[in-house]
Amino acid sequence: MSVARLGFRLLVGGLFVGHGTQKLFGWFGGPGRAGTEGMMEALQMRPAKVHATLAGITETAGGALLAAGLATPVAASALTGVMTTSIRKVHLPNGPWNANGGWEYNAVLIGAVTALAETGPGDLSLDSLLGIERRGPAVALAALGAGVATSFLAVAVAGRGRPGVTSSPSAPPQDSAGDPTTAGA
Repeated sequence: MSVARLGFRLLVGGLFVGHGTQKLFGWFGGPGRAGTEGMMEALQMRPAKVHATLAGITETAGGALLAAGLATPVAASALTGVMTTSIRKVHLPNGPWNANGGWEYNAVLIGAVTALAETGPGDLSLDSLLGIERRGPAVALAALGAGVATSFLAVAVAGRGRPGVTSSPSAPPQDSAGDPTTAGA
């Protein structure tokens, strides 16, 4: 089962790294910092530059940690935070289904990284190699809770940015492919 967990970590972690570098550098057809800042401003995540940078760094670093199986509960928590923020700021009004711009994909990712926090990253991980692997139901619940709490904190802090400036887009911001973006996702 360790091989399956390695494959899972490489796939999901690698995709998060890709998504984060889309935000930070515009790689893989992403919007880059300027586009991500514009998205954050439209979502009233202020200061937009800070939130754009933090979202990109969190996805990139969280994905890299997950792929390596290093500090796995921390990676799960970080990725849960950005996915929860994405649900709250972009996808929730659209219902559950991804085809309608909904939150199902983000929720599946949260479930997957929480399950990995419970089972652990496996023998083929840096956590195991270094003897620092932490896993179990309490670890999974702590990672989930910390991620959700971080999202609520980020949105609350963003609500205090630049008073008097409002932006309420009539539709979710679009990425370069015309798909609804995932704020921090």
